[in-house]
Amino acid sequence: MKNTGHILEHFQKIVQEEPDVSVAVAAIRTQMWILENMEDDGTLQELSENLRRATEEMKKADYSTTSVQSGCELFQRFITLATLDQPVFKECKEIMKTRGQFFLKKLQEARPKIARLGAPFILDGHRILTHSKSRVVLQMLKEAARSNKRFQVFVTESFPDQSGILMRDELLKHNISCTLILDSAMGYIMDSVDLVLVGAEGVVESGGIINKIGTMTMAVCAKSMNKPFYVLAESFKFVRLYPLNSRDLPKELKYPSSTLNSNPNLSEQHPQVDYTPPGYITLLFTDLGILTPSAVSDELIKLYL
Repeated sequence: MKNTGHILEHFQKIVQEEPDVSVAVAAIRTQMWILENMEDDGTLQELSENLRRATEEMKKADYSTTSVQSGCELFQRFITLATLDQPVFKECKEIMKTRGQFFLKKLQEARPKIARLGAPFILDGHRILTHSKSRVVLQMLKEAARSNKRFQVFVTESFPDQSGILMRDELLKHNISCTLILDSAMGYIMDSVDLVLVGAEGVVESGGIINKIGTMTMAVCAKSMNKPFYVLAESFKFVRLYPLNSRDLPKELKYPSSTLNSNPNLSEQHPQVDYTPPGYITLLFTDLGILTPSAVSDELIKLYL
């Protein structure tokens, strides 16, 4: 196996140099890189162990641990489905490389497909609320704008990293009318919007989502004011977890790796994500189709069969 420092460096380089690539895809591409550089005289057990270690190494970066976990699990599951009948590792490796390349190709098609599915739900004159920066939400809004629809987007600043500012800048760059609002103003603005669009770092078995802190608050406000709350998420973000609430999420999903390693007193730290239960979600737009939250568990089972 390559030096673990090289693995983390390779992963971080993809994320930093290719801003349009999601953390999950960067993790999968890193695992593909490990597979391609594996010696031909290795074994399946060695490959499995290398990929497992690489996943743990990538979780040390201060990016979405949920996305790394879900993407890597699905990739490993997908490439190993066709290995059992091949007695020679070199032949297994070639099959896995082919399947890995096919898997990556499907990932590249996911975001445009979701945008095409969701764009018709945005109508002329709509006022839309979104939270933080989501590449797939941005893609859907761009798709709707290309259809000459006129709409107004409100985006929260999204503290503590103020990622909403980046989202606003991207929207303005594409001539989409956008207003930046305070996180605490989401309840005030909710009464005047037509729908809410958010991305997700992970979609769990119940149909709920793990996403940037504040998403749960927005969902509760939307529910109380009878506003549709739509989630946009690629299927490689489906993760085998069943949290009961935000406190039930594992620590490594809620806090950056640097915080976990440097500050054992997490009671003084703000979590980076929260959990939104399925009861607050109207629909999920995915590359598998438009799903109700209750349909997610069936789709997740199919992914891992």
